[in-house]
Amino acid sequence: MKEIEKLYDRIIQRVNINLRELEFDVNPLVDKLIPTQQMTKFYAFYGITPHHPLNLVFKHANLSGSYFLGKVRVTNSLLYKSDIRGDELKKNGDLFQYQEFNIPVDQDEEITIDDSFLIKTLVHNFSHDPETLETFFIRDTVSTHYANIHGSPTDGSYLGPFSTVDLTTMRDCVIGAYSYVRAGEISHLKIEPGTVWVRKPGDFNFMYRYPTGQLNNYIYFPGGSPPQGVFMDFVEDRKEAFQRVFNVVNIENSIPVPRNTSLDRFAVIKPKTKIGENVLVAQRAFLQNSVLGKGANAQENCYIINSKLEGNNVTAHGAKIIEADLGKNVFVGFNCFLRGRPNGRLTIGQDSIIMPHTIIDIRSPMTIPPDHLVWGLINDAKDLEINSMSLKAFSKIDTRVCRGSMLFEGSGGSFVSSFQERIHHILEANGAFYDGNLNRGHAQRNQNISFNTIQPYPKGDKEGLYPTIIIQP
Repeated sequence: MKEIEKLYDRIIQRVNINLRELEFDVNPLVDKLIPTQQMTKFYAFYGITPHHPLNLVFKHANLSGSYFLGKVRVTNSLLYKSDIRGDELKKNGDLFQYQEFNIPVDQDEEITIDDSFLIKTLVHNFSHDPETLETFFIRDTVSTHYANIHGSPTDGSYLGPFSTVDLTTMRDCVIGAYSYVRAGEISHLKIEPGTVWVRKPGDFNFMYRYPTGQLNNYIYFPGGSPPQGVFMDFVEDRKEAFQRVFNVVNIENSIPVPRNTSLDRFAVIKPKTKIGENVLVAQRAFLQNSVLGKGANAQENCYIINSKLEGNNVTAHGAKIIEADLGKNVFVGFNCFLRGRPNGRLTIGQDSIIMPHTIIDIRSPMTIPPDHLVWGLINDAKDLEINSMSLKAFSKIDTRVCRGSMLFEGSGGSFVSSFQERIHHILEANGAFYDGNLNRGHAQRNQNISFNTIQPYPKGDKEGLYPTIIIQP
């Protein structure tokens, strides 16, 4: 245990050095958050397919319960039940389009994680940083429960629980709990909890902030103990369901799986669940008594319970859908929490966009019309009126609009178009449009993954650390 404790101290010191200008100390937040004794109780596992280049290197690292897919290198880091997904890494010879530039990729892209502590964090690749095409780096960073680092090279930063940094290069920043940032590039910023910020410089700027008192009911992280609130209770209540899928070596599919659909063996599938063609169900997804129509997906850490998704639905990383009916082409963004009730179901019309980090928590029936943009905290019809707008009306904004706690500046048309293009890319990448010949995606390529496991040193000074492994393609 001595070496793992030294490794922890090294990481904390390096992160604090980077955040010194913000006068932010990560140690009180994560000290004793994960007992080191648990680090020997879990195995790491990595997936192997013909489609994803493999080159894993672990040096003086702990990888407890973490999942790897694709080309990854981890050095001097602690990863506790994190998902490192590299199935969209750029390849040598690709052309990366940025503004008017077409930039050639000189070598296969690699995810590199150095001197970082990632707790139950999802890392997904496809970085949009034109300066670092071949390396998606995470350095000197602490990230906490159910945060998402999505296509976002990160250096010297802290991410609070259930936060998301999306397609944003980040240096020396603090991201508060349940904040979502998609801003291109940021540095030396402290983002308050519950901030939703989407910016394209010179084009548009969307900003929303949750009322602190209401947000604390859902997620609150004072530090020194695990995060608290509705989100954590929801996940913890279903924790045992995942124990079997991680404890059993060989597991049979509990439901019929169409031939062009991918159901990850580390997903939990409860009774009365049906999935259609071209559906992608990722690891650590949870489905119960639900229907996923053709082309729908449930990404990592998603929960879909007592709900029906008509088809081509995107349920982004960490989103939760309970007692709801979604029309076709509905997008539910990162870490959304959509909770209807058995006698108060939520209905969302087709082609609607539920912004990342939206909370809809209702007790009476509610219907969101088709082609609507929705954001913020919604408990009733009055909240919905303030925190939504038709896509047509939003597209007409060309100056500045303030509604409740939301401020938007710039081109609404560009804002809506950027989301619609992003949704189409996600569906295309996930294989939603596969016709048996063309448009193959993750739902088809991920059908046959073999998993290998690796365990840490069981005793001695290196107890809890994983041996260095170098696997060439």
